[in-house]
Amino acid sequence: MGSVDEVRIAMIGHKRYGSREGGVEVVVTELARRMAALGHEVTCYDRSGSDVMTGDAVQTIERVVDGVRVVPVRTIDKKGLAALSSSYFATLAAIKDRPDVIHYHAEGPCVPLPLAKLAGVNTVATIHGLDWQRAKWGRLASAYIKMGERAAATKADALIVLSEANRAYFRQTYGREAVFIPNGVDDKAARAADSIKARWGLDKGSYLLYLGRLVPEKRPELLIEAFKKLETNKRLVIAGGGSDTSEFEKKLHVLAEGDIRILFTGFVSEEPLEELYSNAYAYVLPSDVEGMPMSLLEAMAHGRCCVTSDVPECADVLAGAGLTFKKGDAADLRRVLQDALGDSAMASRLGIAARERVNTTYDWGSVVKRTLALYEGEAR
Repeated sequence: MGSVDEVRIAMIGHKRYGSREGGVEVVVTELARRMAALGHEVTCYDRSGSDVMTGDAVQTIERVVDGVRVVPVRTIDKKGLAALSSSYFATLAAIKDRPDVIHYHAEGPCVPLPLAKLAGVNTVATIHGLDWQRAKWGRLASAYIKMGERAAATKADALIVLSEANRAYFRQTYGREAVFIPNGVDDKAARAADSIKARWGLDKGSYLLYLGRLVPEKRPELLIEAFKKLETNKRLVIAGGGSDTSEFEKKLHVLAEGDIRILFTGFVSEEPLEELYSNAYAYVLPSDVEGMPMSLLEAMAHGRCCVTSDVPECADVLAGAGLTFKKGDAADLRRVLQDALGDSAMASRLGIAARERVNTTYDWGSVVKRTLALYEGEAR
């Protein structure tokens, strides 16, 4: 590669630059725009087709956004084929552009990584989680994602993981040493509950918040089951949309029937999103499988009391600055939520501790610096 002042970087694996559809999209956008601001040449290869969450048409022309070159690539816009086709065509386009490094994000998009290696291009892979474990995938899809994991573990020049648990997994499974570089988050300013009050009747502190994709591995049904047995006049706000799992989303609505306290907002972004974080009594993430959830980092940055399952990828982020329950145990989740609702002073203290933790531990500037050093082969 060239000097650290002139790295040419390709990013592959996200759906589209600037989207908040998932954690991968947020991470790629933050890395790309910050690296571009430092003077590096960054290209993000976007999927074509419609936005999964909003259904809106996506721009299909090359453009520059935030100093980042955004190149849409051919995508077979059908369930199960979009990720496969876009990562393949993105890899071909990136090889043609001859960057110093192609940075792949997530396991499935790493399947064509060996093509870049054969073409003599340096590769970095970030594993955002063990995606083949996610309940939404069938046997064939899981096998394909596992191929991407193996390609990343055996072929990538450098491997990044977002948790010490995943670092241990790659060491034990493949004998591959990975570098732990967490995600980052910006400090968040408090926002009044203006638009969410007008739109959904939500006041500050009047609700618990689940914010994320409505997919089986995140266990929103567990939260609904636990919440329905809570003695509280607070509401449960479930913000997010499905992702290849529309039938599961329908089941959630059926499960919530009869409890007028439960509100489904659909996918939210921009001002309503910030207001939802700012004014929640507590944020709840009941997942069975995670990488390093961006929604958890953002809730902590907003100073919310956070309740998560005790999977290491969540518990390690909280590090005591929040509450955990036994993974998959609705009764234990109900108990923890009841305790949090019954002690507002504790909830407030945990929110302050959460904010202090992310501000001192999860800084985007450090993440970018360490990632660039890895591109240059300087990380240890």
